[in-house]
Amino acid sequence: MSFDPVYKLVKQIPRGRVLTYGALAKALCLPGGARTAGRAMGATPNGKGVPWHRVLGANGKILIREPYASLQKKLLESEGISVVESRINVKKHLWTLPRKKSSPAKKTGKPVARR
Repeated sequence: MSFDPVYKLVKQIPRGRVLTYGALAKALCLPGGARTAGRAMGATPNGKGVPWHRVLGANGKILIREPYASLQKKLLESEGISVVESRINVKKHLWTLPRKKSSPAKKTGKPVARR
């Protein structure tokens, strides 16, 4: 399985916003859910510009081990996110994914005439 779609989505998370492993997995319909998202983030390639530090556990918990947990905390704080006891306020900083544009038929519920 290629983790490229995961990295592509994570690159879209803006500064000062975060996403949970579960939300990441749900958005991409990853088999294995949040655990697969965690594996993908653990395998993030260096030098590709993937903001791995913006992905957290449920309830905003930093789940990775030291020394990376301290680095993740430092990077989040540099973006204006307050970290208290390895946890952030998810309600305040959670990024909501952009909605996909629906087709005209889905908006009205009526079929669209094609010519």
